[in-house]
Amino acid sequence: MLIGFFFDWKGIVHYEFVSRGETVNKEFYLHVLKRLREAMRRKRPEAWTNTTWMLNHENSPAHASLLIREFLTKHETTVVPQPPYSPDLALADLFLFPKLKSSLKGRRFQMAEEIEENSIRDLLAIPQNTLQDEFQNWRKRWEWCIKSGGEYFEGENFKFR
Repeated sequence: MLIGFFFDWKGIVHYEFVSRGETVNKEFYLHVLKRLREAMRRKRPEAWTNTTWMLNHENSPAHASLLIREFLTKHETTVVPQPPYSPDLALADLFLFPKLKSSLKGRRFQMAEEIEENSIRDLLAIPQNTLQDEFQNWRKRWEWCIKSGGEYFEGENFKFR
């Protein structure tokens, strides 16, 4: 099971699960982005109206395709660049996935729907101040990467908590 979700400092804006057997390709992702735009319009009208929302997504082939780049350009969507092979800058990988994994760890589910329901409940329950803190940490990571000139680093020198 694969989940895709989009969030900001206020909370989860849009999420969806990929159906079993479905391929995540550029066409699939285009439909996801269309649903995301609609969710932004409904849930964050102030950001939608003044076009202040930004998208940060990884550099997978589906996300980096010409089809997707043209769609985002056409709709004047600002994309925060994600350097290749930089999991240290992927907020979902650093924060949300570990949080979700720890909340589901050790629990048994009979059906995939139970996993989906529990995952969404846990994600929606993250307090806004926690998300704000994580976005600040993410900003600090970006600054650290810029200062380092893109050099690789890890360990104690990269902890912001």
